[in-house]
Amino acid sequence: MSGAPKPTPGLDPARKAALESWLAGQAEARAVAVIDEGRLSGGAISLNLAVTLEIDGGPLAGNHPCVLRTGSASGVSASLGKAEEAAVLRAVFAVGATVPEPLFVGADPAMLGAPFYIMRRAAGIAAGFRMVKSEEPRRDLARELGRQLGLIHRVRPGAEGLEFLALPEPTAALQAAADFRRWAGRYAASDPVLAYGLRWLERNAPPAGDLVLCHRDYRTGNYMVDGDRLTAIIDWEFAGWSDPMEDLGWFCAACWRFGRNDREAGGIADRTDLYAGYEETAGRRVDADAVAYWEAAACMRWAVIAIQQAQRHISGTEPSLELALTGRMLPEIEMDLLRHLDRVGGFPMFGGGA
Repeated sequence: MSGAPKPTPGLDPARKAALESWLAGQAEARAVAVIDEGRLSGGAISLNLAVTLEIDGGPLAGNHPCVLRTGSASGVSASLGKAEEAAVLRAVFAVGATVPEPLFVGADPAMLGAPFYIMRRAAGIAAGFRMVKSEEPRRDLARELGRQLGLIHRVRPGAEGLEFLALPEPTAALQAAADFRRWAGRYAASDPVLAYGLRWLERNAPPAGDLVLCHRDYRTGNYMVDGDRLTAIIDWEFAGWSDPMEDLGWFCAACWRFGRNDREAGGIADRTDLYAGYEETAGRRVDADAVAYWEAAACMRWAVIAIQQAQRHISGTEPSLELALTGRMLPEIEMDLLRHLDRVGGFPMFGGGA
């Protein structure tokens, strides 16, 4: 959602008119004008359009800078629908996390060609390669991101409005490993690094523990900063119930440090800063061994996503240089996985089976 909008508009006149009419009813307003400000950068799975809503009358009267978020022509496994994503966003907004407030949800794909929702627009930048360029570690930011994650993890199974999220079976770790194996398809057996990584995850799975709402893409690049101030945690399409250490492992995984391996927490600071902030709000201690497991899982999951993104391009469903280049990252991701497994050691980590 960050970056300057492209000049090409994202809404044709007919769809824009239909959206304005629908929004007027939703906002209990006399009229709503949608000022289309163009596509926003970021989001290979979803489309983000900058809009300003000029609402005439009703409880929301005024001008509201927003983001209209809708699905792309194709997606990847485990991504939520837009109505579901908005429900997750509403749940974490309710517990006080720094996320954009969702305002309107359009479940009818006929209006814009796909389901969508509209949320408030946050100021700042999200680009990962820019976040990691500071001369000094961004310790305060890492600690605040830990605090925010602790708040998010207060949302537990049974939360109202999140009944559509399935519980993992038999455990979060084994469910993840099974999902990776299924999503990898033929690569699960034909690619030796992926085959080894999958077997490692299956044999080293941590035991069942707490289940919380996990962002599941909590990393540098998916939060926005204005100066030194965190303004929004974004991109919730992968959210689900899981082990809370999964989000910490994803944030710290080598594949999301943007080359700053000297700063293990997302390329911005030391992981102890992130962990300290997390323990302030989460009500639990960080399990370093479990985080190490989920770092391996992060590399595996990112590798599978890279394969799926490439297939979106190769299949002709959604020709895209960005998707094609993501697929070409697979060897680099696999190297990150092998280096991580070499550091944490061989079998078994948690007393797993043969």
